[in-house]
Amino acid sequence: MPALTSGQNRAKPSNGWLKSYYYLRFAVSAAWVLAAFTVTKTVPPLAAVMLVAYPLWDALANYVDAQRSGGLRSNRSQLLNFVVSIVTAIAVAIALGRSMNAVLAVYGVWAALSGVFQLLTAVRRWKTNGAQWAMILSGAQSALAGLFFVKMAGGTDAIGIVNVAPYAAFGAFYFLVSAVWLSVSDILRKSPQAAR
Repeated sequence: MPALTSGQNRAKPSNGWLKSYYYLRFAVSAAWVLAAFTVTKTVPPLAAVMLVAYPLWDALANYVDAQRSGGLRSNRSQLLNFVVSIVTAIAVAIALGRSMNAVLAVYGVWAALSGVFQLLTAVRRWKTNGAQWAMILSGAQSALAGLFFVKMAGGTDAIGIVNVAPYAAFGAFYFLVSAVWLSVSDILRKSPQAAR
């Protein structure tokens, strides 16, 4: 019986961290999307900075999250996501010197790979934290969006940061759904205990 209580105590901080993490990721992504549709129109150089910063933020977020659950070595999918995001930021910085089509192609490859890694992370967490269905959907949609980006990058349409913004917006949405779902699940789980 004491072992069960100890296990429950370990699970609560984990879910508490995940909720905070998902809310933070929602807030940052939402702010990025808002800036992409507004500020970058009057300050074009900011778009370049934001395009490099977005995968860097993803790398940092994966690193910090992994540290909360054993480190990158214990979370291979997040380790891979971390590495791919760092490489992407460098590749985007280089691609900006060529064309926005090249940038979108880099984003496409990144979205596809990071989507798969996010999906794998969510599947692993389902057993311990639950409420990961939105993250699984997000990962799958990210992978599909990546393929769409690569295809679009090969076209002749004008490309800009606003082409990437919907992708970030969907990511923000899924992080919010996951955070709210975990919050509601925790409330429902605590309610019967409080009733006793």
